[in-house]
Amino acid sequence: MLLIEITVPNINRTKIPNCFFILNPRVIIKIMTVDIGINALYECITVILTAMTPVGELRAAIPLAIGYYNMGYAEAFVLSIIGNMLPVVPLLLFLGPVSNWLRRYAILDRFFTWLFARTRRHSKRMEKYGSLGLIPFVAIPLPVTGAWTACAVAFVFGIRFRYAFVAILAGVIIAGIIVTLSCMGVLGVMDV
Repeated sequence: MLLIEITVPNINRTKIPNCFFILNPRVIIKIMTVDIGINALYECITVILTAMTPVGELRAAIPLAIGYYNMGYAEAFVLSIIGNMLPVVPLLLFLGPVSNWLRRYAILDRFFTWLFARTRRHSKRMEKYGSLGLIPFVAIPLPVTGAWTACAVAFVFGIRFRYAFVAILAGVIIAGIIVTLSCMGVLGVMDV
């Protein structure tokens, strides 16, 4: 006998019973409903969008999820990692072509000149460690040391996509652990 279980979110929390469909004596399809509620979906999306921002990243998303939305630590951690990593792929792939195209405008040319000059200040460290230098750069949960800036660093120093992505992911996970432990009160930095 083959049992196929399909889980469907019940957003409206209506009374939908778990259903069984018997196709033949050997195949049964069971449709289960899970109550997640529209507020939970809104909260998850808000945490992911907060983690996607270049200023807040997961340093703002995890305390928001735990302190304001009362999410569990694991849920806040996973949603924030997902949100923080979503912009990394397009940034690594398209930062070069987009910055070259936007440099046609004087104000944006000044911005990219400032950004890349600021990024080049870390040249000795990046030349010495390569993509591994991105891990502590992202992992330290301070302003302007997150995944967005690491993408600019990877672009300026010509670090290949696959190495930069793995290093940034490792740094984001370490930063997420640090911020989550801080919110739990383990590190004594922030007790949400």
